[in-house]
Amino acid sequence: MVKKWFVILISCLFVFVSACGKEKVAPATREGGKFQKVNLMLDWYPNAVHSFLYSAVEKGCFKEQGLDVNIQMPADTNDPLRLVAAGKIDMAISYQPEVLVARGEEIPVQSFAALVRHPLNQLMVPKNGPIQTPKDLAGKTIGYPSIPLDEAIIQTMVKSAGGDANKVKMVDVGWDLIPAMATKKTDALIGGYINHEKLLLEKEGHPMKTLNPADYGVPDYYELVLVGSETELKKNPEMFKKFMKAIRKGQKYVTEHPKEGLSVLLKHEDKTSPLDKQIETKSLEILLPLMNPAGEGKLFGYQDPETWKQVAKWLNQTKILNKNTDPEEAFVNF
Repeated sequence: MVKKWFVILISCLFVFVSACGKEKVAPATREGGKFQKVNLMLDWYPNAVHSFLYSAVEKGCFKEQGLDVNIQMPADTNDPLRLVAAGKIDMAISYQPEVLVARGEEIPVQSFAALVRHPLNQLMVPKNGPIQTPKDLAGKTIGYPSIPLDEAIIQTMVKSAGGDANKVKMVDVGWDLIPAMATKKTDALIGGYINHEKLLLEKEGHPMKTLNPADYGVPDYYELVLVGSETELKKNPEMFKKFMKAIRKGQKYVTEHPKEGLSVLLKHEDKTSPLDKQIETKSLEILLPLMNPAGEGKLFGYQDPETWKQVAKWLNQTKILNKNTDPEEAFVNF
């Protein structure tokens, strides 16, 4: 009888499959019979936008591809691109405009996936205040974290709306964006995200109106992208392809099970920056439609060459790029 139940138990184990599919991890997918280690650096501390990564870890999607992924946080937001270019880490989450700027400075990095397909960084103003379009910013102050890209965004938005960009005052508030608005130190903000700062301000009793740069002359750029070194992307494309297969399953899981996907993320929150479950739930609701590509046959991560072309053109026009950079060389699709 014991033997019979042992056989049944073993049989059950063999038919068990993970949430990432029916495929088992075959030795052929590993280097020397071991999982291939991959070091990934986030753009910031773990939050809703990273749910697909932690779900891919939790559900065994990376293991299924023979990968052992180590997720790290940056000490500085400028670190990820530099460390990828120097070969210190395998890949990182960064920003589409920054990839082009880096290549303009002859830093050999390339994007291999679009994660958030539209701007999260939007102009924020009090919901019932006098600023209804960028044209109304004349004579007003805009708080920002002293990033040239944000200055270019405001200049383009104001000009596109028919306003005088020279009459706008940019105020460096560092990353104290929320206090700057809450205390009325500034009339508007740029540099904050619609899925983070906007939600936190509203929770504190400051309802905000957001103006999308893509509606006012700025290209509809990819907010977040995955980046690798040009050398490694050419040398080891199979590793990146396996990584993409895994995160697509992770994203599919989060899309179909957002509550469960967020629960996985919350288990990995940074203790120095604890997450607000209510805020992250709303954040994920905002993010998912902006992350999953529209259109028949477009997989998560797909990058449109026209988007890269338009962003490069705008960066040249605004003098953010210091030299002509071929946008077709700035990305690869897997």
